[in-house]
Amino acid sequence: MDPLHGHIYIDGIDARMFDLYTLRSLIGIVPQEPCLFNDTIYNNILYAKPNAGREEVLEAAALAGMHESINRMPEKYDTLVGERGVKLSGGEKQRIAIARLILANTEIILCDEATSSLDSATEHEIINNLNRIARNKTCIYVAHRLSTIVDCDHIFILHAGNVVESGTHAQLLQYGGLYAKMW
Repeated sequence: MDPLHGHIYIDGIDARMFDLYTLRSLIGIVPQEPCLFNDTIYNNILYAKPNAGREEVLEAAALAGMHESINRMPEKYDTLVGERGVKLSGGEKQRIAIARLILANTEIILCDEATSSLDSATEHEIINNLNRIARNKTCIYVAHRLSTIVDCDHIFILHAGNVVESGTHAQLLQYGGLYAKMW
């Protein structure tokens, strides 16, 4: 898909030069309402990297703050989710999707309200883990909760579909505009 205006570059290469498969392999996404498959929790995480070892899956779940919760379930990682399985909360679904993202280890990370169903302490822990593993990667966080984006290198404030402010957290507070009012 071509941008409506301008160009999109990935590591200096016009994104239109990539075939769809390659482009998709570069980008990991966690939507606000993630989709889980009618399968085990383990396979839902493994989906991101089918050749991953068990330890990689467990580590991804731990970094997503889900390992302990999974181990409290009757079948642990073999617990079925979906229509015929265990009903998970919105926060649990988000953490499984985040574990999937971590396991995929993509160059570009897009989190669209990916922690909106989590409490502040859990969100803080997961965002710190994501920031640590995502060094030297492009991360885009879409968030209404400002604590999610406070440590980002660059923050864009959208209002009515337009960028109205941009800068670091400190710069935006200093500007005294919309971001500062929301903070």
